[in-house]
Amino acid sequence: MGWVRQCAESALPNLSNNKKSRGHKVDNNIVLEFKNIYKEYPGVHALKDVSFELRKGEVHALVGENGAGKSTLIKTCSGAISPTSGTVVVNGNEFSNLTPLASRENGIGVIYQEFNLVKEMSVAENIFLGRALRNGIVIDKKAMNEKTVELFRQLGIKIDPNVLVKNLTTGYQQMVEIAKAISMESKILIMDEPSASLTNRELDALFQIIRKLKNEGVAIIYISHRLDEIFEVTDRVSVMRDGELITTIDTADSSRDELVRLMVGRELKETFPEREVKKDNEIILEVDHLSGNGLTDVSFNVRKGEILGLGGLIGAGRTEFAQILFGVAHATGGSIRLRDEKLEIKSPSDAIEKGIALVPEDRKQQGVLLHMSIQDNITMPILKRISKYSVINRKKEKEIIEKYKNSLRIKTPSTEQLVNNLSGGNQQKVVLAKWLAAEPDIIVFDEPTRGIDVGAKQEIYAIMDNLAKEGKTLIMISSEMEELIGVSDRIVVLAEGRVTGELQKEEFNQESILKYASMS
Repeated sequence: MGWVRQCAESALPNLSNNKKSRGHKVDNNIVLEFKNIYKEYPGVHALKDVSFELRKGEVHALVGENGAGKSTLIKTCSGAISPTSGTVVVNGNEFSNLTPLASRENGIGVIYQEFNLVKEMSVAENIFLGRALRNGIVIDKKAMNEKTVELFRQLGIKIDPNVLVKNLTTGYQQMVEIAKAISMESKILIMDEPSASLTNRELDALFQIIRKLKNEGVAIIYISHRLDEIFEVTDRVSVMRDGELITTIDTADSSRDELVRLMVGRELKETFPEREVKKDNEIILEVDHLSGNGLTDVSFNVRKGEILGLGGLIGAGRTEFAQILFGVAHATGGSIRLRDEKLEIKSPSDAIEKGIALVPEDRKQQGVLLHMSIQDNITMPILKRISKYSVINRKKEKEIIEKYKNSLRIKTPSTEQLVNNLSGGNQQKVVLAKWLAAEPDIIVFDEPTRGIDVGAKQEIYAIMDNLAKEGKTLIMISSEMEELIGVSDRIVVLAEGRVTGELQKEEFNQESILKYASMS
């Protein structure tokens, strides 16, 4: 990756808003330090006196439940927000208010949980956005494409550098974000849920990259709700809860149970609800030789009260099937039958009319309207139902909003709060609330716990279990093997747009799923 090292090494500290740290001896191994960081929003203390250090060549985990303050903290050193008080020290230079430019100039790179890509531009153009390679005054697209291909080779994945980002799945978009950050050769790299959309194969490639960067002296803050990853790649772990730093410990001296206890302030006994699998319930949805949108001759069925898991690697066709079922894309062959009636779904409105809901994998782009309130998002699909003569029944509306706010434990000072101001996990709960309020018969959950903490995961698993017990039909797409096995009653595995295997509960194991997912 030496082809961009000159750019990183030539970056000079921005001294317009900084000063040398004083009052203590500078440790040359400390490259980033948060000092007494506070951040307040109206009615919310997002960060309360947070201090910790990051060392050169260290992979430092930052863990905590959604709303604990992790993303807010890293935004104070990326320049995305300014702390109410406190300072950030970068390589001995102290800042009270970093700008995005100053952050980059001081060698900080960030991979955000929510993507920061220009959807209408190509993969290569996104990776080199703002620093295009040139041949004289002309942008050298060939050189950018070649460098992009080399980056993806290091990541162990093939993506066409000319394809528009909007045409990529969420998983592939995540890989573009990772490649973009790596290409900048940052000395301090912050990864906010980088693995949330990755398969096991891609995750292994990511870990190899992290170890390589660590050996080169790059300091990494690694944020993840997948605790197994914390013990796989990190040296130390800092635990946050309710905007405060609880402790920082050596990863090797901790355990999964201890981290969970520190994160949630209580012990979590079980991860997945115990479910009784009923194999004789009526078939609600039947997919028969379905083709189109990347699918080829796909057939399976789902029963009433069943949670059917769809397994497979990124690009296997799982999300593509969900798009057809919800009317976002269209089939070119085969059929889908709902209670023996052939479905003709041409749009999401048709799907909603038929009692079908989709909780999408990309909540910000497809699940919620960020600049609308929580209450407006929740009642959006049911306005017709709670209105008479085009007048909304405000009493009924309030009852529904409060019901799902409380049952899903959406953390907010008010339901009039804009969804954009919520943490990722609470945004996902708003998506769930919106569709639960619509009372659908069939719900597709596409990566339902992506970027959600261990406590909130249990809540969502319990919600899914209760929905199935109520007779709802659930289809769950998940790239987390433990989740796929723990939540599903039955698993259908896809590879390259085809069904390659089906497993009953008693047959579930990681090896079989991976075998079917790897078939070509």
